[in-house]
Amino acid sequence: MKRDYYDVLGIKKTSSTDEIKSAYRKLALKYHPDKNPGNKEAEEKFKEINEAYEVLSDIQKRKQYDTFGHEGTAGGGNPFGGGFNADDLGDVFSNMGDIFSDFFGGAKTSKKSKSYYSRGQDLQRDIELSYLDAMKGIEISLDIFKEEVCPGCHGSGSSDGSASKQCPKCKGKGQVRYSQGFFSFQQDCPNCSGTGTVIANPCPQCSGSATVKGRKTVRVKIPPGVDEGTALRVTGSGNAGKNGAPSGDLHVVVHLKPEKNFKRHGDDLHTETFITFAQAAMGAEHEISVIDSKLKLRIPPATQAGTVLRIHEQGFPKLGRRSRGDLFVKINIAVPKNLNEKQKEALFEYAKSMGEIPQDVQFQNESFFKKIFK
Repeated sequence: MKRDYYDVLGIKKTSSTDEIKSAYRKLALKYHPDKNPGNKEAEEKFKEINEAYEVLSDIQKRKQYDTFGHEGTAGGGNPFGGGFNADDLGDVFSNMGDIFSDFFGGAKTSKKSKSYYSRGQDLQRDIELSYLDAMKGIEISLDIFKEEVCPGCHGSGSSDGSASKQCPKCKGKGQVRYSQGFFSFQQDCPNCSGTGTVIANPCPQCSGSATVKGRKTVRVKIPPGVDEGTALRVTGSGNAGKNGAPSGDLHVVVHLKPEKNFKRHGDDLHTETFITFAQAAMGAEHEISVIDSKLKLRIPPATQAGTVLRIHEQGFPKLGRRSRGDLFVKINIAVPKNLNEKQKEALFEYAKSMGEIPQDVQFQNESFFKKIFK
């Protein structure tokens, strides 16, 4: 039995048109055949969500479905009609035009347009940055191995510049239709890659593909404030398109190197510092080093160990904005390791004044001092 269309898209029956489109977009991207080559289960899910979207995105079809269920979409909308008409669903890939154009930068497509299918493939490159580079921003050079326009045929794919001929498999349509039971869908013709034409005399340098492998150096500007997983798009730096179609894009994904004394949480920066007992008790100005500068930290009197002080606007820049996150500094109390006799006597007198040592006891030497406190 068919699943409920609302369940297929994971939405409620009261969902708006925008909510339906948003749910469809996420699922279509997840189960698209290009992302799941050879995965039959993903292919079936892709067909299912397209069928659900085709019905629920159409006001009239949705009304019929809400009234009569799956029977409401059979026989051209006749709830008591004949078998399912696959043509009513149209080309499942045509639904992807508006959806995918935002993700892949291509122009919106229709059944008659093949530019989307011949657009160059997007590429991804992962880079690793220090906290300092991520905070200040940096410009880097990346060597990218990619498909480039063939210099032998200048992207035509033909050895002699002869005109292309109609593809015999799709008869120039660029698409072929497949049927599985009651459901049918269209996809790019495998013989001509969706162009509708084939090369009569292929270029020997690229074998008619119109592109060749090459290396290109790409300059990438990393803005201040990038975080782990930030993806930056460099338009047109992916693989070259075919038959005059635009090139794909390069997606640069940022990863941050761990820092020993700092941790990042969103745009906020966390660290810790050690101060003396005297500074904690009486208050002081204490200098600390952060990622890109030094700061004077005001320690309030009677600061306890473990206190976290917040310094506004001293964290990471907020990506694409002028403001910054905050800096959080945890206070630790440093215990001195090597005290001289004068310092020990001073601490002895302090402990005596606090009632930790009887008033009639006098400081004598190190061993006596240890004995008293023991």
